[in-house]
Amino acid sequence: MRVSNPLLVGLALMITAGCGESSDAFAPPEPFRLIWSQEFDGDAGSSLDRSIWNIEIGRGPNNDGYGNNQLEFTTEQTDNVSLDGNGNLAITALRQDFAGQRYTSGRINTQDNFSHRYGRIEARIKLPVGLGIWPAFWMLGADFSQVGWPQTGEIDIMEYRGQDPQVVIGSVHGPGYSGGGAISRNFRLDSEQGFDADFHVFAVEWDPSRIAWWVDNQAYGFVNAQDVNARGEWVFDDPFFILLNLAVGGTFVGGAVGPDSIFPQTMLVDYVRVFERTEPPALPGGPPS
Repeated sequence: MRVSNPLLVGLALMITAGCGESSDAFAPPEPFRLIWSQEFDGDAGSSLDRSIWNIEIGRGPNNDGYGNNQLEFTTEQTDNVSLDGNGNLAITALRQDFAGQRYTSGRINTQDNFSHRYGRIEARIKLPVGLGIWPAFWMLGADFSQVGWPQTGEIDIMEYRGQDPQVVIGSVHGPGYSGGGAISRNFRLDSEQGFDADFHVFAVEWDPSRIAWWVDNQAYGFVNAQDVNARGEWVFDDPFFILLNLAVGGTFVGGAVGPDSIFPQTMLVDYVRVFERTEPPALPGGPPS
């Protein structure tokens, strides 16, 4: 469900919190104003809002696993991408022979439907687990089709290797610092349990000349324009669109799927929300550059 009226969204969140639900346990720090939300309400097995979300089909434009040697074929089957009936989007990887691949999964984006510049972008997600499992919540520049990657810029709000379930990674990619040369920050849970055990909130707070990464209510890293310009070009002052996907295999996770990896594996997304600042930022680690 797309919710565009901030007053209605705020009321809905207060009602949810009053009912004892945990989806708002980590409220964004002030001062922010909610401007856009996808809450994924609907019947189990139904499709998500196609006026907002594009479902990508295939293995990327060059049929090469989206440039990362991923092993899945992404589909629009509701077995791979659908609502679960409990207020979540379910992106599911299956061991399934399909179009010459051994696995299917899902990849969705808001390109040409919704993009935004600056603010706080967050999602509450429960991650899958297993060697070769690679979920991500990320953003690309809205001019991607015109200038290509990495010139368009990429903000990885959350990436995760299923074989290392206590660690998530936030990164930026751009000209001079892309692929294996991305600028990254890591967060490790202070717990024996991994990110597969429960939902967590993953976010960036994105401001002119600065991006900071958050898990739940903790900021764990930032990068500023000075850091980036030492490596290449800062390309994060234009609108970006949102992507969610669950890859199987690929260079980031070491290529192959583990022989003992269990399928299906599902990435559950409770919500995606975008906030604007109402006052200038005061981010951890000092003022922005």
